[in-house]
Amino acid sequence: MSQATSMRKRHRFNSRMTRIILLISFVFFFGRFVYSTIGAWYHHQGKVQSQPISQTIDPTAQR
Repeated sequence: MSQATSMRKRHRFNSRMTRIILLISFVFFFGRFVYSTIGAWYHHQGKVQSQPISQTIDPTAQR
């Protein structure tokens, strides 16, 4: 009987630890996602600003 009780406690502890580990993993994943999104946005903005602005003139529109 005491063995069954200890198994229930162990099971409850294992599921609780699993949830905590999954929560921590999700927080790390979400943090990395936000960090990389912000970095990609700044990189994109830098590329857009560094490109020369050129206007194309349609030769048929001037006639």
